[in-house]
Amino acid sequence: MKPFFAVLAAALLTSAAPDRAYDLVIRGGIIYDGSGAAPYVGDVAVKGDRIVAVGKVDGSGVREVDAKGLAVAPGFINMLSWSTDSLVQDGRSQGEIRQGVTLEVFGEGWSMGPFTPRMKADYEKRQGDIEYPVSWTTLGEYLTFLQNRGVSPNVASFVGATTVRIHELGEKDVDPTPEQLDRMRALVRQAMNEGALGVGSSLIYAPANYAETPELIALATESAKCGGMYISHIRNESDDLLGAIDELIEIAQKSGGPAEIYHLKEAGAANWGKLPAVIERVEAARKAGTRITADMYTYTAGATGLDAAMPLWVQDGGLEAWIARLKDPAIRARVIAEMKQAGKGWENLRLQTGDDDKVLLLAFKNPALKPLTGKTLAEVAKMRGKSPEETAIDLVIEDGSRVGTAYFLMDEKNVARQTAIPWVAFGSDAESQAPEGVFLKSATHPRAYGNFARLLGKYVRDEQTTTLQDAVRRLTSFPASNLGIRDRGSLKPGYFADVVVFDPATIADHATYDQSQVYATGMRDVFVNGVQVLKDGEHTGATPGRAVWGPGKGRCS
Repeated sequence: MKPFFAVLAAALLTSAAPDRAYDLVIRGGIIYDGSGAAPYVGDVAVKGDRIVAVGKVDGSGVREVDAKGLAVAPGFINMLSWSTDSLVQDGRSQGEIRQGVTLEVFGEGWSMGPFTPRMKADYEKRQGDIEYPVSWTTLGEYLTFLQNRGVSPNVASFVGATTVRIHELGEKDVDPTPEQLDRMRALVRQAMNEGALGVGSSLIYAPANYAETPELIALATESAKCGGMYISHIRNESDDLLGAIDELIEIAQKSGGPAEIYHLKEAGAANWGKLPAVIERVEAARKAGTRITADMYTYTAGATGLDAAMPLWVQDGGLEAWIARLKDPAIRARVIAEMKQAGKGWENLRLQTGDDDKVLLLAFKNPALKPLTGKTLAEVAKMRGKSPEETAIDLVIEDGSRVGTAYFLMDEKNVARQTAIPWVAFGSDAESQAPEGVFLKSATHPRAYGNFARLLGKYVRDEQTTTLQDAVRRLTSFPASNLGIRDRGSLKPGYFADVVVFDPATIADHATYDQSQVYATGMRDVFVNGVQVLKDGEHTGATPGRAVWGPGKGRCS
C-alpha cells in the first residue's frame, strides 16, 4: 500500500492538471475564416482531424500554438496542379506546402486514368526526368495510390476529356461514332462514381482540340448528372478569346452543370483590351443563372511546350507521329510556313509573344540539350545559325518531347485587375517541386514556387488590388463550394483541420524566371487533417494527405 502522503500528492496533482480537451489549440491569431467576412482575433481548436471550436476557446490543448499577430486561415486550394508526377517522386510537395496549399486539384484535359494498356505504355515511354511504372488503371486507383504512398497535401482530380478520348479513339483527329461516344460517356460516369470532381478539357492541344462542341457537351452532361463541373483550358485565349468563352458557356448551359475557365488570360498584346468584354460575358451568364467561374495564376507568362507553336494537323496521332512528320522535308517546309502565320483553327502562342526573345526554354528530356535550359528560342536559333522555326522543330525532334517552354503573353495590368474579380480562384498550373534532386535537372515556371505567396504579398499587401479576407475566400471556401467538396475550405467546427498560419506583413514569392526554384517565405505553420506538415517555416516530413472525392462518389455507376 502506498504511503498516505504519496496518495494525497498524486490526488492533488491530478486535480490541478489542466483539462486537455483538445489535441491542438492555435491561440490568439487573426482569424480569416474563409467566408470573406472581416477578420477577428480568436482561437482554433482541433481534435483528431477536425476543427471543433473557433473563436474564444476555453480549455487547453495537448499542443498550444501561439499565433498572436499572424493570420490563421483555412488551407489553400490549388485549382490547377500538375503535381501528378512530382508527388510520386516526392510526396512532401515542398513548393506548395510552404505557400499554404493543402489541396491540389489535377485534371486539365489529361488525368491519371482511365488508362488502357497502350496508354500506360505510352505514358511510361514519354516520361521525362521523373520515371516510374504506372501500376494503376483508373483515376480513383491513382488517387488512392497517392494516399497510400504518402503525400503531405490532400489530392483530388477531374477526369480528363482528352484521356477519355484517347481511351476510345486514340490520338488521331477523328470523330467518335455514337457507340464510341456512349463508351466515353460511360467512362466519365465511372470516374465520377470513383470520386472525380467533373470533366476537364484542354482545347488548344492535340488531340484535345479535335473534340467538337457536341462531344464535350455529351461528356459534361454525364458529369453534371453526378454534381460535377466542366472545367476547361478554353479553345482560344487570344484572337478568338470571346468565341471560346461563348463555347464554354454553351457547354455549361446545354449540359446542365457549372463551368470554370482555367487560368483566365488575354494572350497577345492585340488582345489585352478584351478583359472588360470577358468580364461582361461571364457576368451576363451568371446573372442568367449559369454558374461560370474562373481561376488564374499571378504571372504574365504562361508555360506549356513547343507544340503550342506548331499547327495541330502535324501532331495528329500523338508525339511519335508528330516527330516522324517533322523529319519529312516537305512537311517540315509546310510547318515552317504556318508557324510564321497567325493560327487558323489553332493558337500560335509563339507569334502572340511578339518576339522569340519572349519564348523561354525550360525543360528538356535529352541530357545533351539540358545546357540550353533557361535560354530563349531566339538565343538558341542564333547559336545554331538557323531560323527560330527550324530551331523549334529541331529541338522537338532531338529531345523526343514537346520541350517545356514559357511564353510571355499577358499584360501586368490585366493580371492585377483579375486578382480582384470575385468569381476568380487561383491555380499554379505547375507541379510542386523542391530545389533538390531530380527537380534540379530542369527549370520551371516561378509559379511553381510562388503563385499563392505572390497573390498575398505583391497583390494583396503591396498593391492592394483586393482585401486579404476576400483573397482568402477565393483560395478556400469559394473553390471548395464550386467543386462540391464538403467539410473543407472554412474554419468551422466539424470541418477538416486544414489550417495555415502566416504573416501577412512578410509573405512573399522569391522565384524568378532566371532563378525559378526558390521557396516562398512568410508561411509559418501548415496543418493537413490536423497533422502539422510545416512548422516554423520548415517541412516536418509528415504525409497526412488524403484523396478528396467529388460529389458523385459512390452514386453515379
